[in-house]
Amino acid sequence: MSTANQVKTWFQIHKWTSLICTAFLLMLCLTGLPLIFHEEIEALEGKPPLAPSLPAGTPAVPLERLAQTVHQQFPTKVIRYVYWDEHEPNTTTFTLSDSMTAPADNYKLVIFDNRTARVLEEPKLQEGFMYVMLQLHIDMFMGLGGKLFLGLMGLLFVVAIGSGLMLYSPIMRRFNFGMVRTERSTRLKWLDLHNLLGVVTVVWATVVGFTGVLNTLAEVVQGLWQQGQLAEMVAPYKGAAPLRGTLAPLDQAMKIAKEAAPGMEPSFVAYPGTLYSSQHHYAVFMKGTTPLTSRMAKPALIDAKTGKLTDMRSMPWYVNAVFISQPLHFGDYGGLPLKIIWALFDLITIVVLGSGLYLWFARNKATKAQLSRVQATAQPSFSR
Repeated sequence: MSTANQVKTWFQIHKWTSLICTAFLLMLCLTGLPLIFHEEIEALEGKPPLAPSLPAGTPAVPLERLAQTVHQQFPTKVIRYVYWDEHEPNTTTFTLSDSMTAPADNYKLVIFDNRTARVLEEPKLQEGFMYVMLQLHIDMFMGLGGKLFLGLMGLLFVVAIGSGLMLYSPIMRRFNFGMVRTERSTRLKWLDLHNLLGVVTVVWATVVGFTGVLNTLAEVVQGLWQQGQLAEMVAPYKGAAPLRGTLAPLDQAMKIAKEAAPGMEPSFVAYPGTLYSSQHHYAVFMKGTTPLTSRMAKPALIDAKTGKLTDMRSMPWYVNAVFISQPLHFGDYGGLPLKIIWALFDLITIVVLGSGLYLWFARNKATKAQLSRVQATAQPSFSR
């Protein structure tokens, strides 16, 4: 295949992958901007910490007492998960549902002061500006189908980036890097800007595009983990009689998990019968204390009847890949400076996507005008 034919092939790949995904990528870039700064936006709203100030050294109440308070105040609900928000110190959050078999979207959050066992808040997460932005960005309010569709758009975006690089290389053999021909037509100026900004953001766009694809596969990865590693961990309990009576204290399960994973801290607890556990276990998910290891989980399965550790393993690589990609997608590893860099690249990518659409429409318009001129010239003229 000649070089000219190669360029034509890459041009067609770049054109069609870009055209198919651009509108959705623009939506993702626009909704992603406020999501990058969601913590800072919440801080600007002036919301004080949920837990009030108490004398230093005030002890935390046992988790079992918090669980009993939940059952007393919400007798028609069951506890599915317990977790701790690193941005809200001295709090413990319970996820409640109507039943263990209720759909995933059937839940209620209750946040407790873990020193007084007092309910601090029952947040309504499914409303407000940030909720709309998040749902549009994740699945466009279409569930798993929307996630997988956006994952496909992300793959097309990565292909468009690669094909754009293949086109940019032969172009730059004839021109200086960073060239923008402002003295020529508007379309040519935007073509040069489109190419330059695309190359400048290529690494960032590839990272964000690829991590975005991984994030859309989170539910698929969860299913693979449940059918693989989790099934192996709970295999000895296959056919065991259902749990009856009082469960082992939650504090005992936490103590055993901490002893089994020194240097780690609890991230969340899944109750028996939930997606992240079995019918017979508490699953205590431990995490590291560094910016990287805090994103990875290590589940400890505690027999919910005897309170003994039955298994503990590191997550498979494909699960950790999703865990690591989630904060990287939003630049959530380096504090505010990295978020600002992410936002700047996001804005530049919006310009690249918008200019790509403009160039396609302008090229189409120019092609049609040229075709009309050719057709007019080709028509025979008659004289009387």
